[in-house]
Amino acid sequence: MSGGHPTAKEALGARRVGAPLQALLWTGGLALLLLSIAVAVTIGPARISVPDVWSVVASHLGFGTSELSPIRDGIIWNLRMPRTLLAAVCGAGLAVCGTVMQSLLRNPLADPFVLGVSTGAVVVVVLGVGGGAVSLSAGAFVGALCSFALVLLLSHTLGATTDRVVLSGVAAMQLFSALTSFVVMTSADAEQTRGVLFWLLGSLSGVGWGEVALCTAVLAVCLVICLAHARTLDAFAFGQEAAAALGVDVARTRIVLLCTTALLTAALVSSAGAIGFVGLVLPHAARALTGSGHRRLLPVTALAGAVFLVWVDTLARTVLDPQEVPVGVVTALIGVPAFVLVLYRTRSAS
Repeated sequence: MSGGHPTAKEALGARRVGAPLQALLWTGGLALLLLSIAVAVTIGPARISVPDVWSVVASHLGFGTSELSPIRDGIIWNLRMPRTLLAAVCGAGLAVCGTVMQSLLRNPLADPFVLGVSTGAVVVVVLGVGGGAVSLSAGAFVGALCSFALVLLLSHTLGATTDRVVLSGVAAMQLFSALTSFVVMTSADAEQTRGVLFWLLGSLSGVGWGEVALCTAVLAVCLVICLAHARTLDAFAFGQEAAAALGVDVARTRIVLLCTTALLTAALVSSAGAIGFVGLVLPHAARALTGSGHRRLLPVTALAGAVFLVWVDTLARTVLDPQEVPVGVVTALIGVPAFVLVLYRTRSAS
């Protein structure tokens, strides 16, 4: 791999990953995810066991009754379970977005926020909180899509090449970051400012089943779309000109997949805030297991991202209990050294 990006030779070699290994990765990853969710829900001030978690989940799904007290039942079902599931969904979604963008833009440093989606969400959130005009989730979603529309407009005006799409995203990110800083600095409410800054670094506290259902539905639809374009993404490993020669509609594919990743990122940001490094690091780690074939890579990356963020969120809410650490702080502390290691191994292999 050259510069962290799959070469044509690697893209072809990725198809040699055997079906038994693929089945093992998927089955093992799914089992690890389910076990991680069950164990993560038990961690906290209240003493809860894994059988308690299964009992409560089964009772709420209509497969029996739970003998736990209403308080413990509420802790599991209304507090910890939605948060843990949303962490899994966000981890999977951000990792998938990073995988698609790194292949589509042929940039190993691309991640879900390279198009300025998160910073666009933040501006509307800040303005909405300050004026009381829009809710947190709705404001973040609208802001994210507005930011992406600006990126598309800039890149189309300049000529929609891969480099110009990335540069347009950087420009939009800087613009919305400046607007966010201005609004936060001029806010007179210290508590409100603290809440916004905490959200900027990612927070899964206070989420409910509504956010879980919305994000899960968006993730499912977007993952299906990305898997349907798996072979097309493989063709991009040869470059855009080669992909076009192979019959790929480069412009249409880029718009469809960029819109898909922007929609998914907007939904996740609107519920959990801006969580970085998941979409940057996890795709590189997954490629080391599966190769660069996207039909195998995308599901494994989603499972890896889900498991990763479940444990990151568990660490964030318990390491300084009763105080909570923003999830984005923990992902950065883990992600930066991991990414340096990825770059070092990539350089050694090139």
